[in-house]
Amino acid sequence: MQISSKILDTAVEQLSSLPGIGRRTALRLALNLLQRNELEIHDFAQSIIDLKLKVLHCNQCGNISDQETCDICLDPNRNERIVCVVEDIRDIIAIEATGAYKGKYHVLGGVISPMDGIGPSDLNLTPLLTRVENKGIDEIIFALSPTMEGDTTNFYLFKKLKGSSILITTLSRGVSVGAELHYADELSLGRSISQRQKYDQ
Repeated sequence: MQISSKILDTAVEQLSSLPGIGRRTALRLALNLLQRNELEIHDFAQSIIDLKLKVLHCNQCGNISDQETCDICLDPNRNERIVCVVEDIRDIIAIEATGAYKGKYHVLGGVISPMDGIGPSDLNLTPLLTRVENKGIDEIIFALSPTMEGDTTNFYLFKKLKGSSILITTLSRGVSVGAELHYADELSLGRSISQRQKYDQ
């Protein structure tokens, strides 16, 4: 694809570096941006800069937030004695959309995947184990995607938590095996949370 402007070509290159954006789509987006006024472009660019520089990770659960502690952790109406363990922010968004869960969360920031060189030490596990040791939790829900990596991570966590008196549950299999959790439809995901089962190996 020949582009007569090096500046436009650079913009297309940057946009096409985003997942799911090919060069043709990137060109269409860049041309759309080119037609906007300077204030709109400034606001657009500033939002991207703020996204990188100002978004924080919650100091309690690992969720993303505009402040040190996220709104979910600060909400006094949430049941802090139930913790739902998820892979990343996309899963929190998916679960919250169901309206079926009123507890707190813990974000691992990934799943164990030897093929990708990701082990337990690469995950956000220590804060979760600390919360368990402080005996402030009655139930932990494993809400990881039903993939090989998700199941491996569930099993690792189960072994770590097995000695405690905490109820350990997992989503019912309303979510298809092998599917990513955040792609599940709200109805299936909501039922999977409401009808969660005791985790046992």
